[in-house]
Amino acid sequence: MRSMNSPRRHPNTTLLHCGRDSQRFDGLVNVPVCRGSTLLAESFDVWERARQGGNPYAHYGRFGTATTHAFERAINELEGGHGSRVFPSGLSACTHALLAFLSSGDHALFSDSVYGPTRVFAERVLKRLGVAVDYFDPCDPEDLARQLRDSTRLVFVEAPGSLTFEMIDLPRVCAIAHSASAIVVMDNTWATPLGCRPFELGVDVSLHAATKYIVGHSDALLGVATATTDAWERLRDGAQDFGETAGPDDLYLALRGLRTLGVRLERHAANARCLVDQLADHPMIASVHYPASPRDPGYALWQRDFDGASGLFGVRLKTTERDAIERFFDRLELFGIGLSWGGFESLALPVGTPLRSRAQANGEGYLVRFHAGLEQACDLLADLDQALAALDPRVSVAVPSAVNASAG
Repeated sequence: MRSMNSPRRHPNTTLLHCGRDSQRFDGLVNVPVCRGSTLLAESFDVWERARQGGNPYAHYGRFGTATTHAFERAINELEGGHGSRVFPSGLSACTHALLAFLSSGDHALFSDSVYGPTRVFAERVLKRLGVAVDYFDPCDPEDLARQLRDSTRLVFVEAPGSLTFEMIDLPRVCAIAHSASAIVVMDNTWATPLGCRPFELGVDVSLHAATKYIVGHSDALLGVATATTDAWERLRDGAQDFGETAGPDDLYLALRGLRTLGVRLERHAANARCLVDQLADHPMIASVHYPASPRDPGYALWQRDFDGASGLFGVRLKTTERDAIERFFDRLELFGIGLSWGGFESLALPVGTPLRSRAQANGEGYLVRFHAGLEQACDLLADLDQALAALDPRVSVAVPSAVNASAG
C-alpha cells in the first residue's frame, strides 16, 4: 500500500505496484482470482455497518471481490480519479456512463469522430429514451459552443477520434462544456492511463476499453470508468442500479496485463512510428493519420496534452477499387483482419468511408485502420510492402534493414 509520504513515482513503476497488497494474500505477488457470489459478514455488527455505508449490499459478489477491488484501485491510482468501476466490456463502460448522467429531456453532444458503437447507442437508445443527440466537429471547439443548449448535460469525446484520429483541444472543450454546467466524458482507450491523464485537462469521467492495451493479449473483454469526486456518486450508483460487473478471471488477466503495459506500449508506439514514417511517402497511399507523427495536423495538441502514444493509426489508400483492396488484404501475412486492437498481434481493419454527421472525415480514399503489434518493424514493413504491391505492382517501398529497424 502506498503511504501518504511516498514520493510520486514514474508511471511505469506505479504500474507494477498499484492495486497490490501481498501481505493480504500470504505474500503472493499477484492478487489471486477470487470467485464468489455470497460474501459472509463476520458478525451482525459488521453487517449493519455495511448497510449504513455507501453500499448496503457490499457483502455480495456483484459488487466485487478482492480481484475486482484490486483492479479498480490500480486504475484509479493511475488515472488520478476519485473512484473506478469495472464493466463487462468497453462499450458497456461507455453506455452506462451515459445512462448515469442523462435523463429524458436532456441534450448530449458527441464529437463527430466518436467510436461507432457509441454513436449507434446514442442514436438507437438515447434518442428512444428522450435524450436529444447532436454531434460537433472535433477539430472546431467553437462548433461545440454554437450547439450548446440550456438542456445540454453531457459532452462525450474521444481523443484521438476513432478510425480517423483527429485530435481534440481537450482543455478548450472542457471549458466550453463546463460553462454550460455539462460534464465531459472521454474515451481514453487509445492513449491508456499512461499516455493521457484526462482529469488534469478538465475531463469529469474517463473511460477505457481495458480489452485493448490493458489486458493486452486479445483474450478478455473488460471496461472501466473512473470519475472525479463530483461525478463519482452518479457513476457508481448508475452502475449498481444496472447490475453491471465483470468476472474475476477477466479481471485477473487485466491485472496481469497491466504490469507490462508500459514496456508493451513503448514497442507498439515505436513500431507504429516506423510504419507511419515509411508509409507516408508511399505512392499508393493518400494520407496517414497518427497524432504522434510531426506530419499529422493534430501533432501540436498531442504534444501539448499527451505523454505517450500507442500502436493504432489510420491509412488512406489512393484506390477505392474493390478488387485491388481485396488483393491488398488477402496478401497480408502478419496483419490479421479483425476487430479490436491492443493485443500483441498486428491487425488491419477495412473501414472504407467512416460515418460523419457534422463534418467530412479527414482525407480521401479507402480508409484502413492498422494496429502495429509487437513483431519486428522490418518484418511488418516487408509485409505491407508486398501487400501494397498488389494495388499497383509497378511501385514498391524501401524496407529498412533489420539492424536499422531493430528498435521498432
